[in-house]
Amino acid sequence: MANKSPKPLKITETILRDAHQSLIATRMPTDLMLPILDTMDKVGYQSIECWGGATFDASLRFLKEDPWERLRKIKAGVKNTKLQMLFRGQNILGYRHYADDVVEYFVQKSIANGIDIIRIFDCFNDLRNLQAAVRAANKEKGHAQIALSYTLGDAYTMKYWMDMAKKIEEMGADSICIKDMAGLLVPYQASELISSMKSVTKLPIQLHTHYTSGVAGMTYLKAVEAGVDVIDCAISPFAMGTSQPATEVMVETFKGTPYDTGYDQQILAKIADYFRPYRDKCLANGLLNPKVMGVDIKTLLYQVPGGMLSNMVSQLKEQNAEDKYYEVLQEIPRVRQDLGEPPLVTPSSQIVGTQAVFNVLMGERYKMATKETKAVFRGEYGQTVKPFNKEVQKKVIPGEKVITCRPADNIPNELDKIESEMKEWKKQDEDILSYALFPQVATDFFKYRQTQEEKIDVTKADTNNGAYPV
Repeated sequence: MANKSPKPLKITETILRDAHQSLIATRMPTDLMLPILDTMDKVGYQSIECWGGATFDASLRFLKEDPWERLRKIKAGVKNTKLQMLFRGQNILGYRHYADDVVEYFVQKSIANGIDIIRIFDCFNDLRNLQAAVRAANKEKGHAQIALSYTLGDAYTMKYWMDMAKKIEEMGADSICIKDMAGLLVPYQASELISSMKSVTKLPIQLHTHYTSGVAGMTYLKAVEAGVDVIDCAISPFAMGTSQPATEVMVETFKGTPYDTGYDQQILAKIADYFRPYRDKCLANGLLNPKVMGVDIKTLLYQVPGGMLSNMVSQLKEQNAEDKYYEVLQEIPRVRQDLGEPPLVTPSSQIVGTQAVFNVLMGERYKMATKETKAVFRGEYGQTVKPFNKEVQKKVIPGEKVITCRPADNIPNELDKIESEMKEWKKQDEDILSYALFPQVATDFFKYRQTQEEKIDVTKADTNNGAYPV
C-alpha cells in the first residue's frame, strides 16, 4: 500500500555497531572509528548507531578498551548527529535480569556520556521488561525507542503488531522500531505491516533488518513506499550478508523521488573509501569470513536466524552427531511452541536451539533440560505471547513455583552491593556498571588498565628525572 503523503526518508548508519557486530564479531577498535567521525557527521543521518548490543562486552573482553571511553570519544567527534545504542530491556547488555536501580543508573550514565536515542527491546516482546528503561530515558530527556522483535508464527497476527504499537505509544515511548534480526520480513508483508501499524499510532516507525535471507533491500523499498520513517543501513564495505543493506544503494534507490534522503554520495563515498582497507584486512586475517557475506535461504525456510544455525552445527559437531542436523531443525519449532512461541533472538534463540539439540541427542524430549529452559518455564524471563505447554512444563519443573509478575519485581535493588564488591577498582562511576554487567570480564579489564597506567607513570617518571631506566 503506497504512502499517501510521502516525505524524505531518514537513515540510521550502523557501521559503528551492528555492521561490525554482524560481520566481524564486534571487533572494530575505537581508534579505527575516530578519524572518520567528522565526515560521518556531515551526511545528515537520522542517527549513528555506535554503542550497546555486544560492543560493551567485546570492548572489555577482547579489545581491552573502556566502552564508556569509546562513547565519550565518539561524542566528542560527532557534533550534529544523534548517537544511538541498543539496550536489552531488563537485561541491559548482560545476560540476566537486573534490578530497576541498575537499569535506571545505566540509562542515566548512557545519556550523560553521549547517547541520544536508546533502542530498547525484550526477547519475548514482554513490554513489562521495558518499563524501567523507558521511564529512565524519559526522565533523562533521552529518546526512548521500543523495538519489537519481529517473528513469524500463529500468534503474530497483524492484530498483534497493531495492538503492540498502541501499547508502546501508551507507555511513553518516542518511536517504534521493527527489529527483524533474522531477515524474515519479506517485501509485501513489510508493506502491510507498516501500513497497519501506521493506522493505529502517530509514533515514527523505524525498520531494522539483516540481509541474511537476501530480501532486505526489497523489503526496505516496500516499507518506505508504505510510509516507514527511518531504515537502518550500513556503509557498503560492511553491508550485506548478515549485516544491513548498503547505505549508498538505498540513498541512490530513492534519489529523485519524494523519499529522496538528500544525502551526498560524494561524502558517503569518502566513508566507504575509509572503511574498505579495513574490510580487506579483516578478510585477509580471517576475521571476516566470506560465508557470512552470502545469502542463507534456510533462514526463510526454517525461520531460524543464521547465527543460531551455525551455533547448532557446532554443538552437533562436538557430539559427533552432524547426521542429526535435519532432526534438530524439525525439533526447533516444536521446542519453540512448547516455550510459548517466543521470537528467536538473544537469548531465546540460544535457549530454544540448545534444548532442541538435547532433545534429539537424548532420544527423549526434555529428558534433560538446561537451566535456561527451566528458567523460561518458571517465568523468569517474562511472559510469552502464547501459554507454555503445560505437560512439558510439569516434566521440566515438577511442582515448582511459577512467577506471573514482572520478573524484576522479585529482584531487590543491588547497586550499593555491587559498588561495595568492586570499590577497589573504581576510577569512575561508570566502572560500577561495567562490573555489574560482566563482573569477571570487567575485573580483568580493571587489572589490565591498572598495569597500563603504572607503565605510563614509569615512563613519565623517567622523562621527568631519569629515575627509572627505560
